[in-house]
Amino acid sequence: MPVGIELPEPAEVLKRPVSWIQEFREFIARGNVIDLAVGVIIGAAFNDIVKALVDLVLMPPIGLLLSGLDFSRLQWVLKPDNPATKVNELVAVQYGAFLNTLIKFVIVAWAVFMLVKMINVIRRREAEKGAPTKPAAPPQEVLLAEIRDLLKAQGDASKVP
Repeated sequence: MPVGIELPEPAEVLKRPVSWIQEFREFIARGNVIDLAVGVIIGAAFNDIVKALVDLVLMPPIGLLLSGLDFSRLQWVLKPDNPATKVNELVAVQYGAFLNTLIKFVIVAWAVFMLVKMINVIRRREAEKGAPTKPAAPPQEVLLAEIRDLLKAQGDASKVP
């Protein structure tokens, strides 16, 4: 064994996983991690809502206005499929699916923008309220402060030559 290297005791090694498990529990129990998990779950659900909105509500009327065009099937065929073979040989750039995804992104971005705007309005209202004003000092404290200031001024005047 090389000089200067100490191996931990076997009992110490067995304790380490428990401490790692404890650290992991503390990490998971933190509020930030739980908030992040809730945000991811709600974000995934919101994604499904936006997907349904775009695919089932927005795109059909747009396709109808464009003579029954289905955006999700728009593609630029680079290599057509050979009907004689069972293997799908179609190679195409599916720009219609990309347009649907782009519309979904714009909707999600708009929703996030509106959420941030709402939070900023709430913060501005809270800032306008301002910090609570300090109540006026009782009259005894005001009188004592005046006496202190007078005594301090007299002490400074007596030091002048």
